[in-house]
Amino acid sequence: MTNPNAGRETKGLQNAEAAVVEDFGREWIQFDQSTLSDAERQEIFEGYFAVFPWNELPPNAVGFDAGCGTGRWAVLVAPRVGRLHCVDPSNAIDVARRNLLPFTNCEFHQATVNEMPFADGSMDFGYSLGVLHHVPDTQAGIEACVQKLKPGAPLLLYLYYALDNQPVWYRTLWKASDFLRRRIAGLPFRQKYWISQVLAASVYYPLARTARVLARIGLSVHSFPLSAYRDLSFYAMRTDALDRFGTKLEKRFSRQQIQEMMEAAGLQDVRFSDRLPFWCAVGKRR
Repeated sequence: MTNPNAGRETKGLQNAEAAVVEDFGREWIQFDQSTLSDAERQEIFEGYFAVFPWNELPPNAVGFDAGCGTGRWAVLVAPRVGRLHCVDPSNAIDVARRNLLPFTNCEFHQATVNEMPFADGSMDFGYSLGVLHHVPDTQAGIEACVQKLKPGAPLLLYLYYALDNQPVWYRTLWKASDFLRRRIAGLPFRQKYWISQVLAASVYYPLARTARVLARIGLSVHSFPLSAYRDLSFYAMRTDALDRFGTKLEKRFSRQQIQEMMEAAGLQDVRFSDRLPFWCAVGKRR
């Protein structure tokens, strides 16, 4: 695999591409998660946080959400902690402010992961879900997160997986979809929005619901395309179709690569979740 952290020049932002940040801001304004049901939010949240050591956090823990977007996960984290710093470089930070109005323990920072405006070694925990595979230097992004942690504090990451637990035919099919993504992602936002919505209706929905039927009759759907969406709403599919096909910069990592990056950044006791989504991993700052 070629170096996934091969750099790109970015003007005005540290470790972020302005066009990518702008696209994500528009995506999260379009899909502000206001119609996502509480039950579905909780289900998805539990998948991401399956390996997070909640019971090891100190009372009134202070932590950060690096790349918070609309604050859809912060809504469920904030009630469990003392203070939560929500960080995002895009205009989605304004959506997060609105979604988190009921919580007085949240602070908001419009900044990249490499510009988080709080002291090094000050955080009791941190997490970054679905963000650092969209920055030019993923390793530097992980290191920036680790620097903010106290020794022993956990960092939870979700990075797109390199399909390393899937068969060859599945990876070949993905390559075809990625060829399509690269063409769609370069279009103006309005065009790629509508194309993504057509794909959600014509590809995501039928494949996901087929997978649900197969699972209910007892068949394995581990390698069935888009089976991860089998029990999710069409709204979630529409959101992720835009996320997947509208993004100009996307990288994928194997489980081994993620572990190596986390350890190189100063994390130890790295543990991976064996449930969807892949890969979620947590480590503690040395």
